[in-house]
Amino acid sequence: MSTNDKESTIPSPSPVVTPTAPSKFWKHAKTALGHVLDQWFLIALGIVVAIASQVQVAESQQHTKSTVVSYLCVCVVFLLTGLTLSTRALFTNYKRIGLHLYVQGFCFLIDSASVFAVMTLFGTNHHLMDPGLLVGFVFMGCVPTTISSNVVMTRSAHGNEAVTVVESTIGNVLAPFISPLLIRMYLLSGAWWTQSLDQFTSGSLTALYRRVFKQLGLSMLIPLFVGQVIQNLFPKITKKIMTEYKVGKLSSLALLVIVWSAYDAAFATGAFDTIPSSNSIIVVFISIAFYIVWLALGVSTARLLFKFNKRDTVSIAYCVPAKTPAMGVPLATSMFVGLDASTRAKLQIPLVIFQGLQIAMGSLLVPAFRNWVRDEEEREKALLEGKNTGKERESGNV
Repeated sequence: MSTNDKESTIPSPSPVVTPTAPSKFWKHAKTALGHVLDQWFLIALGIVVAIASQVQVAESQQHTKSTVVSYLCVCVVFLLTGLTLSTRALFTNYKRIGLHLYVQGFCFLIDSASVFAVMTLFGTNHHLMDPGLLVGFVFMGCVPTTISSNVVMTRSAHGNEAVTVVESTIGNVLAPFISPLLIRMYLLSGAWWTQSLDQFTSGSLTALYRRVFKQLGLSMLIPLFVGQVIQNLFPKITKKIMTEYKVGKLSSLALLVIVWSAYDAAFATGAFDTIPSSNSIIVVFISIAFYIVWLALGVSTARLLFKFNKRDTVSIAYCVPAKTPAMGVPLATSMFVGLDASTRAKLQIPLVIFQGLQIAMGSLLVPAFRNWVRDEEEREKALLEGKNTGKERESGNV
């Protein structure tokens, strides 16, 4: 056999296939998908508002729906809070008088005064905004901080959840006594737009007290207590279930149902049909401005003036700019007898719009706050591990 024949029978080496790096498109797509998943709550929020705008529960069933949602969903949030929150941390934060004075003073006094000042400015033009909306903003500024969304957002942002629970509780207990006094004070200012409620006589607040304290007890305090009992009786099982099965996500789902219920009621009563669309746009921009100003003022004074740590500041950031829609309309109907449907609808518009915006903006802030408190969390974790190591050494020496 010739040399050429031998060479022709030798198999040529197969080409080496080098793995190709993933294209830039897929990298960007994966990054974009990650950002979308991080903001799943915000996307879901937009979906439930859109659903509420198109399909509403029948008017005859609105009261039943609101009652079930306000009790059941808030109960879920606080049961899960009780299952995860340290009992010691809860009692420790109830003793922080300075923190209570700061948060409640901000929520009731600074918020309401700034709203009244801005509404007085807008009221100089009699044709700019409907007087019912101006009064509705005053009601919004005087009501307490919200409960459910504050707790859910604080937990997601790794803030001091105990502070949020304590301040939300205190604020909603004080509100039936403080809010009516503030509202009456502002409405007695003599401004032309406050006269829209002069036709209605003052009513008794007894029904409001009964309703508020009943709801606080059944939907908040009792579930929180039950959760604390279960956590302390079965700590290992409770921790395993809450962490491995992601049960805490139920709080976010409950919050979405609460938002849907509020917007469903607003669209069902035709609240947004009682005012021009230009007024609705103005309400949106004013609400965003209030939230940003209150948030910035709360965070800056908490850190620079009162020297609160980062986790406390995150809790304050969610408490001081937030407002609960659950008390606005009941407060108005209790204070003014015979409130007609049109006036009631106008009063609730600022609160309903502000609720959606505060939850949306609070959701956007979660990743930023979570990164901000990371170094403080790591220091606390290292300190706790050091203490546990010291205790193990002492027990070993004994």
